[in-house]
Amino acid sequence: MRKNAILQALLTAGLIASAPLANAANLVFCSEGSPAGFDPGLYTTGTDFDAAAETIFNRLTQFERGGTKVEPGLAQSWEVSEDGLVYTFKLRPGVKFHTTEYFKPSREFNADDVLFTFGRMLDKDHAFRKAYPTEFPYFTDMGMDSNIAKLEKLDDLTVRFTLNEVDAAFVQNLAMSFASIQSAEYADQLLKAGKAADINQKPIGTGPFVFSRYQKDAVIRYKGNQDYWKPDDVKIDNLIFAINTDSSVRMQKLRAGECHVTLFPRPADIASLQQDAKLQMPEQAGFNVGYIAYNVTHPPFDKLEVRQALDMAVNKQAILDAVYQNAGQLAVNGMPPTQWSYNEDIKDPAFDPEKAKELLKAAGVKEGTEITLWAMPVQRPYNPNARQIAEMLQADWAKIGIKARIVSYEWGEYLKRAKAGEHDAMLIGWSGDNGDPDNWLGTLYGCDAVDGNNFSKWCFEDYDKLVKAAKRTTDVAERTELYKQAQVILKREVPITPLAHSTVYQPMRKEVQDFRISPFGINSFYGVGIGK
Repeated sequence: MRKNAILQALLTAGLIASAPLANAANLVFCSEGSPAGFDPGLYTTGTDFDAAAETIFNRLTQFERGGTKVEPGLAQSWEVSEDGLVYTFKLRPGVKFHTTEYFKPSREFNADDVLFTFGRMLDKDHAFRKAYPTEFPYFTDMGMDSNIAKLEKLDDLTVRFTLNEVDAAFVQNLAMSFASIQSAEYADQLLKAGKAADINQKPIGTGPFVFSRYQKDAVIRYKGNQDYWKPDDVKIDNLIFAINTDSSVRMQKLRAGECHVTLFPRPADIASLQQDAKLQMPEQAGFNVGYIAYNVTHPPFDKLEVRQALDMAVNKQAILDAVYQNAGQLAVNGMPPTQWSYNEDIKDPAFDPEKAKELLKAAGVKEGTEITLWAMPVQRPYNPNARQIAEMLQADWAKIGIKARIVSYEWGEYLKRAKAGEHDAMLIGWSGDNGDPDNWLGTLYGCDAVDGNNFSKWCFEDYDKLVKAAKRTTDVAERTELYKQAQVILKREVPITPLAHSTVYQPMRKEVQDFRISPFGINSFYGVGIGK
């Protein structure tokens, strides 16, 4: 009865086209936002990765479901040279690219696809990149564009990466969503047709689900990949993303059986969801951080005293109590305490508005100075309500003479404008991508990332040297010490104010089988089934 009710709801909503699917295994995911596109290399958010990288694509290496361990993916094995600079990958034979109404592959996955995928990231003069001008923020933020010296095809099923310098996280990085493998044959077809941009709207991958249709702000539809190289992972015939930005609406749809899985419940709703007999509510400590980024290229944020003043005027505990409620913990550092190399010796300065006033006065900042404070328009794992936090910050900073005007944009536009440096201060955050400290300390605050995910635009030489040195050694103890030193500088120079690490709750129907919460804040449906 419950399954029929869900199906009827989908038919009524127009999410499933016709009645013959009645006996199929259908899963509806109530997602929180529309993806900006379906080309994973172009993006950095979980919304985009859920819609493409975790459904349509695979990578050379991959993370175990619900964990941080790296496993073979499209590469079934690899070898690393003694000097740590050469990685040779043996590719998996017999892997098929998707067949759709707009592409029918004539061959199986091979080394040419790896060369195309990384070639257009590495070479700004690549023919496809010139036809479809794009940037690859993750790839460049982590310095991979400058560190990969050579990429070679040794034979159809063997590729070799040669690095300029040791990268202790290289194999983990290749398991990240941005490194999803594209079809070189499909790219050639698009190039010849003069439709290179279609790679971002009509995706082709090797993943467990085949893209079918997308209606912005409404629905994305996929079909289970019947030719998937790991058939036991495909237990769903039809996967539907029903998009709604309102958390309360998503929870209503879940309770009504109109979707099977959703995300980001409001803290106030958690207790009632846990008590609903038709639902399950797995949870885990969030591998994330929500923070304020100060744009140090905008006066007066270029002055350390100003950043210190704003930081110590933030009533973090009040924010944690009002917004996160019982679903988070105070953040002190720029990464969560569950990340190895976290520096436990670092402490927050005391909440001290009076001292903050003195610092602003000493810095020559007049009372009534106006700034912009950007607030995200969507919920994220690290921030359940950015607007409410912004209003609380606005009140905190008004007490020390700073007038903050709250600004927001559509999520994709928000990120685009912020990367261009239009903001003064902004609310943002991060969920870890690969379990390595560099994914926080380099990707978010390093010099290579100032045009990407380093929203503070902060490039501090002493800090950057430590982070890069840590990445160039495989000795864990040495890396840990270098990262701990870097965290001291990050705290001292205050390019950010860490706010909280949120607990992740994943509401779903009882009939959902074997869904696993990812520590990286993404939602994967391979291996997931639907019971009665």
